[in-house]
Amino acid sequence: MKAYIEERAVKVANFIINSNATVRETAKKFGISKSTVHKDVTERLLKINPKLAGEARRVLEVNKSERHIRGGLATKEKYLTLTSSVNTRKLK
Repeated sequence: MKAYIEERAVKVANFIINSNATVRETAKKFGISKSTVHKDVTERLLKINPKLAGEARRVLEVNKSERHIRGGLATKEKYLTLTSSVNTRKLK
């Protein structure tokens, strides 16, 4: 494996652990695809630093288990914003 890939995998894992970031947030931060983030953490990092890989996977598992809640909150916020803008228009 090339050195820059190993270095990226370690940086990605540290970012995920330190900021409790999701795969999507991490991919955006590093300018790589979500599948690359996933592969870096689950496969490549396991060969480089198994302990770090385990920590990063735990964070990603928590994020995965909570994603339906975040999605519901985002939808709720969307409709609250829409209703408040409709009510504002009716008052004018």
